[in-house]
Amino acid sequence: MASVAVPELLTIGYEGCTIASVVASLEAAGVKLLIDVRAVPRSRKPGFSKRQLAAGLDQAGITYVHLQGLGTPKAGRDAVRAGHPERMRAIFDEHMTSDHAQVALAQATALARGARTCLLCFERDPACCHRSIVARMVRRKTGQTIINLEA
Repeated sequence: MASVAVPELLTIGYEGCTIASVVASLEAAGVKLLIDVRAVPRSRKPGFSKRQLAAGLDQAGITYVHLQGLGTPKAGRDAVRAGHPERMRAIFDEHMTSDHAQVALAQATALARGARTCLLCFERDPACCHRSIVARMVRRKTGQTIINLEA
């Protein structure tokens, strides 16, 4: 029996971008599902709050899912703002041991196996964003290649 290829897992950050450029990048990459991994899916940037983002993606034929359990807790976000990303990592790692986070991770993993999926968060640089941690956690279960998109 031939094995079915699992689609690549993509990530994108919208810092410094417009909603139009993000949607265009997602469309160009063939994304079918966007998983929002922000703890708080609100933004001062036009088009990136949950309802606006979902509506814009829907117009492009991309499904939107928010998995709050994969977001960085407030203490972790505060640590980054204070210039301590290493504290954020420790806080996020602890958060990911919670039942809520594990349920969200299982959902993300199942969804990523079934469609060309992209994880979205704010930070432009994937090396500085927790979405890369989430992507690696999904990859451990799926074997997917991770691709970081730019908008």
